[in-house]
Amino acid sequence: MSGTVHDPHGNAVVNATVKLKVKDKVQLLTVQTDAAGTYHFAALLGGVYVLSTAMSGYQDAQAPPIFLAPKEAKTVDLTLGAPKNPNNSTADMQPQFYDQPQFTVAGVMDTTNLGGHGSDTVVRTREKLAEETVTLGKASAGSSSANPAEEKSRREDVAREPSSFDANHRLGQVLIENGKAVEAISYLEKADKIKPGNYENAYDLALANADAGNFERARESAKNLIVSHDKAELHHLLGNVEEKLGDPLEAVRQYQRAAELDPTEPYMFDWGSELLLHHAPEPAIEVFTKGNHLFPRSERMLIGLGAALFAHGSNDEAVKRICQASDLNPDDPSAYLFLGKMERAESAPSAEVVEKLHRLVARHPESAEANYYYAVALWKLRKAQPGRSSGSEVEALLHKSLQLDPKMAAANLQLGIVHFEGGSYPAAISDYQRAIEIDPHMEEAHYRLAQAYRQSGEADKAKEEVKRYEECVKESAKETDRERHEIRQFVYTLRDQSSPEVR
Repeated sequence: MSGTVHDPHGNAVVNATVKLKVKDKVQLLTVQTDAAGTYHFAALLGGVYVLSTAMSGYQDAQAPPIFLAPKEAKTVDLTLGAPKNPNNSTADMQPQFYDQPQFTVAGVMDTTNLGGHGSDTVVRTREKLAEETVTLGKASAGSSSANPAEEKSRREDVAREPSSFDANHRLGQVLIENGKAVEAISYLEKADKIKPGNYENAYDLALANADAGNFERARESAKNLIVSHDKAELHHLLGNVEEKLGDPLEAVRQYQRAAELDPTEPYMFDWGSELLLHHAPEPAIEVFTKGNHLFPRSERMLIGLGAALFAHGSNDEAVKRICQASDLNPDDPSAYLFLGKMERAESAPSAEVVEKLHRLVARHPESAEANYYYAVALWKLRKAQPGRSSGSEVEALLHKSLQLDPKMAAANLQLGIVHFEGGSYPAAISDYQRAIEIDPHMEEAHYRLAQAYRQSGEADKAKEEVKRYEECVKESAKETDRERHEIRQFVYTLRDQSSPEVR
């Protein structure tokens, strides 16, 4: 079954939600219309179907019951109702994102050759920063602290009133908050038997199943609830579940729907980070830009925008945004660490980046990463602008980072680079060897150790390290290919083929 969704004026509607279910059954299929406003359901069994469509800002539309014979194909167009009253609740209003986003995500593909701007080191850094951007959202979602006293009180309520809906439901809620989703399920299921059809309890049960890893059950529950409760929290939950089940295309559509229904900071951020994770930097820039406009005090929204710009190759603009994020909350190291990783992949940092990393060290002197990233920035600045910093200052910072974290292979590697360029080859060899002891697969350490051996006249050892370096490169390439297959790339189109405007 396929067709086109139109607005009341006959225009095709992009990203409308189209729902299809067998009449008198609860199972529901949901798709979004594509860039041409069309939808498609494949491999349907014969039967009587109910077809409907929804788009925020318009009255829903539903077709009369449709009989589909076995192996029959039908085309059914739908026309949305008149625009809803702008005085209605937020959920009934036109989405606050844009009238329509300027991009359409149409599919996914496996990729092991992302291409992009710059060296493979830069590309891998972009991928890593995308993954770390996603974790900013997950950390926020799981930031609630356990409340043992509340849990104890709720357990006592259930012991006193085992047949109470409220007692079972509230204990289930507290157990979810305390990270005990598996145990919460039984209480929420009992509450559901006592009072079937209660939305809040049904949502909590779907959430508990998702947190417990019962993703198929969570997906089914969320889809069933969406039929009668088109709520942002359900779409967001379904987005989380679809990502876990390996369907990122459906996940991003659900995140988008959640943000359209309720453009809050968490929903906007998760939509943008999902796009960024799956190598769609231009759409991610658009979402994070709007998110920054709506929530200018959100540090992670600016970090996400910076990471998306970096993935797009707009490095100077990326640094500017991350620096702005660091100014919002100077004591939070998150933005500075993104800066450090970005500048480590570049040839020379800007003076502003060096200043921000100096501020990080001043505020977090006992952070091994802070001392390391500031040392690397000073070293690169010193090479680009001789006289700006001394080698002894860089070396002191690296020694301090290793005192704080002796297992920091990257600091040993950088210390070796400093010693090598100063002509201290025995010290450099020792540094590189320590880096390899900590991380035997560190390609650069093997390569630089080979150079140090060659300068020291130890040709056989140099050849051996070159061989190990080549083995590490092959292993690393295989691992990178595996990771890139796991995180599939979105196929997307832009309505305006120029780069998204960055405000």
